[in-house]
Amino acid sequence: MTKGSQHNGKPITVPQPIRNDGAGGPDLGPRDVMRDLENPDMLVPPATDAGLLPNMKMSFSDTHMQLNHGGWSREITVRDLPIATTLAGVNMSLTPGGVRELHWHQQSEWAYMIWGTARITSVDQEGRNFIADVGPGDLWFFPKGLPHSIQGLEEGCEFLLVFDDGSFSDLNTLSISDWFAHTPAEVLSVNFGVSASAFQSRPTEQVYIFQDQIPGSLASQEVPSPYGTVPLSFKHRLLAQEPLITPGGSVRIVDSTNFPISTTVAAALVEIKPGGMRELHWHPNADEWQYYLTGQGRMTVFGGNGTARTFNYRAGDVGYVPVAMGHYVQNTGTETLWFLEIFRSDRFEDISLNQWMALTPRELVRENLHASSELLNALRKVKWPVV
Repeated sequence: MTKGSQHNGKPITVPQPIRNDGAGGPDLGPRDVMRDLENPDMLVPPATDAGLLPNMKMSFSDTHMQLNHGGWSREITVRDLPIATTLAGVNMSLTPGGVRELHWHQQSEWAYMIWGTARITSVDQEGRNFIADVGPGDLWFFPKGLPHSIQGLEEGCEFLLVFDDGSFSDLNTLSISDWFAHTPAEVLSVNFGVSASAFQSRPTEQVYIFQDQIPGSLASQEVPSPYGTVPLSFKHRLLAQEPLITPGGSVRIVDSTNFPISTTVAAALVEIKPGGMRELHWHPNADEWQYYLTGQGRMTVFGGNGTARTFNYRAGDVGYVPVAMGHYVQNTGTETLWFLEIFRSDRFEDISLNQWMALTPRELVRENLHASSELLNALRKVKWPVV
């Protein structure tokens, strides 16, 4: 570490790529010191890091911001994070009354409400409709092809959207305004049984997000369908779930077993207290796409064949772990670390290194690892996701 730089008029300590064992040397050339301060384990990797693994981190702060009257959006897809082939994410905010217009996708949409409240609507292929309000910690899931909308309520809202295709782009969806704009008025006239003049004021391009009035109560917006409402709710209250609590934090798991409509996306909401760690584990069935909600953490990913790489994460960052690669997440800050683990799967599955060893013959583990009696006696047959 050296001194001499300032940020907002205050002196800062400039980190140098020198490890405690003496490896490395000073970086005196042009550099982004603030970036290095945010990524200490990338500037000075642990001695156990080795080999080449691709980048597994991207921040929403480094993406293009789409601004509209009524809200904004930004996305992380395979174009921004090439390794993330299975899932893509959109961070979106709507003002009070702001509307993400009536639209649909070729991909399924899973969402987590970060703050505020919104009203969501949808209709399925049988003409059964769904209208509901969602708040902090709530989820929704719209199967691919089903039309839907989102509107901010009294305080507006911000949420995370996840799509089950890494190449997805929210700016390339199928929108009602865009279809109207590219359909002749005489065709619309025949379709709806009204005169062509009824469409003179239709939009000339995709609206995407627009500003509207705050809608009335949920009861005032009910639209009875002769076919009833959807049989499986598109909404799930994740924070209402009883968490699995361990000494280091907690976890809430949601997949098709407790949110039946969510057949292509599974997730876990993980809480890691200061000093805690998401245990050494891997997922046998899917890649993991992460979204960091609060706090600071670091993750080391083990890729086999002598490779391992460590990344630092902060609120608003996205992480990624390819299927079956071992990893752990440590809380490196002073506040609680909350993040989402998200998978393109109908089930959440993980393998605990600790539990695997505990359920394997003791002699086999001892000889394989030259394991001490202290380690063997501490192994747990019951999984603790956070330690």
